[in-house]
Amino acid sequence: MPRASRRRGDAARRHADTLRFVLFEARPAGLEFPQLVRASDLSPSQVRSGLAALKDEAAERGWPPLTWNRATGYQLGAERAVLEAYERAVVREKLTEFRRFITGTVAPHAAAHPGDKWVKHIVAQLNSIESTLDLIASS
Repeated sequence: MPRASRRRGDAARRHADTLRFVLFEARPAGLEFPQLVRASDLSPSQVRSGLAALKDEAAERGWPPLTWNRATGYQLGAERAVLEAYERAVVREKLTEFRRFITGTVAPHAAAHPGDKWVKHIVAQLNSIESTLDLIASS
């Protein structure tokens, strides 16, 4: 994901406007990444920064959210079912990311330094996050 400074620059905002126009033209269908590159006449890097800026701008302005799924690609203004499926997919992805971080980094740290106050704190907090994400993903 592009750095915040690149998402808020004038170029990223122009790319976001281009992508928003292209995605509105394609509605209700979505566009896959290569299709976005071709339809917008932007480079892949410009499309990535434009997508990041578009997500931020949509949130700030109350526009329909930008979603992605394997079947239809990127979409604006998706239906409730599409939004829920996207949210569940993102939560599952973050849950997997947290579990890998816990088992690959934090657990070995905790085993090597069992009395460390920092590691006890981070284990408790990450276990809480994992539990919450698991609850959301399974509901």
